[in-house]
Amino acid sequence: MHDTIQRFLFEHAPVRGEIVHLDATWHAVLERHAYPPAVRALLGEMMAAAALLTATLKFGGTLIMQIQGSGPVTLLVVECTSEHHMRATAKWSGMPPAGALGELVGDGKFAITLDPGQGKPGYQGVVALAGATVAAALEQYMLRSEQIETRLWLTATGECAAGLLLQKLPDAAGADADAWRRATTLAASLSPRELSVHDTRELLRGLYAAEDIRVFKPRPVDFRCSCSRSRVAGMLRLLGRDEVRGILAERGMVEVTCEFCNQRYRFDAGAADEVFAGSHEPGSATRH
Repeated sequence: MHDTIQRFLFEHAPVRGEIVHLDATWHAVLERHAYPPAVRALLGEMMAAAALLTATLKFGGTLIMQIQGSGPVTLLVVECTSEHHMRATAKWSGMPPAGALGELVGDGKFAITLDPGQGKPGYQGVVALAGATVAAALEQYMLRSEQIETRLWLTATGECAAGLLLQKLPDAAGADADAWRRATTLAASLSPRELSVHDTRELLRGLYAAEDIRVFKPRPVDFRCSCSRSRVAGMLRLLGRDEVRGILAERGMVEVTCEFCNQRYRFDAGAADEVFAGSHEPGSATRH
């Protein structure tokens, strides 16, 4: 089981962590869009980061991580549910060159939305984009928006995306006061290749050989898109019958493509009529 996220704790210190490895989940994203290398690297690191952050939260619903800017890369979006189902997409112009996050995105914003679903109110935190990497931007977000000291190490190649998260917990009486410094210093020594090792227990044993670490059972992560024909039909109803008829008159078909999974949904005139059958629009009678 290569697509996993795994929690660990320092037994006698206020430090917790998560490690994620994405293989098939990452490949499923890459198979659906031909991302330039610079975009691919940013998106893979964001996927690892979103999985790590979702694992630290106690909520049911979806975490949406978004970076939006004015540079060659205009949008990066990753969604991860509390069951660790993931999807991601990006928008860019031209062939963005390799560079720091700020160079690729320009002036931008970093937003995290927690959507509990089922009509319940959600939460969104938005901060100005700061930091040269996705990891640095998220560390700044957590410190400024959530007041939680967090460190991340992320990597993404054409083969896998992986990441390590450490969070400093409130100090407890008698806790090892130097543990946070040791934990982050040792984590910073990891190379991208070492971070990509699938055996999390082996990685932690090598990294924290002198520490008492409790490692929890790994949880699976997978790619799963929430789009569906019924959701697209709902979107068409929001557009309204007249707007949809105008599209049909111009193109003969209404076609909607999911930006995440590239699935196409097509509605001809008959299918469009079925969408509005039984719906109530302002100023129109309800059809039965």
